[in-house]
Amino acid sequence: MRLGITGHRGLPDDLAAEIRNSLYTALAPYPPTELVGVSCIADGPDAWFARAVLDLGGTIEVVIPAETYRAGLPRWHHPEYDSLLAAAHVVHRTGMRESTEEAHMAGSEVLLGVVEQLIAVWDGAPARGYGGTADVVAHARRAGVPVHIIWPEGATR
Repeated sequence: MRLGITGHRGLPDDLAAEIRNSLYTALAPYPPTELVGVSCIADGPDAWFARAVLDLGGTIEVVIPAETYRAGLPRWHHPEYDSLLAAAHVVHRTGMRESTEEAHMAGSEVLLGVVEQLIAVWDGAPARGYGGTADVVAHARRAGVPVHIIWPEGATR
């Protein structure tokens, strides 16, 4: 099963821990030999998902939205980003240079083009900027990609 991820970054620590557990629960039913996770590996749910796939014995593919993408991520996340990128069996690139909202959405479109299902760590609110989680979910639904939403009842970001 080829699963993709999208989700809100910058979540509070208590919510982050709950989301991480929920990701492991969502992935656990898939046999490791059939589990492929596709992620842009940003800090937060993207990286947590990729790490969970690897921990459960699956493989990952990474989408790089732009050549300058890594530089736009928090410095504290760079070691995990590099580790996940090194573990990727396949790397997809959009061919874009600058890490803009358009590049991020293009990366999500590449991701949606290669997965069978999208996991969305999403509060149901509109995107705060183009290419945000709500935009990715809407694009997935238009493209016929099933969406599994993970968001604890009553949680806020």
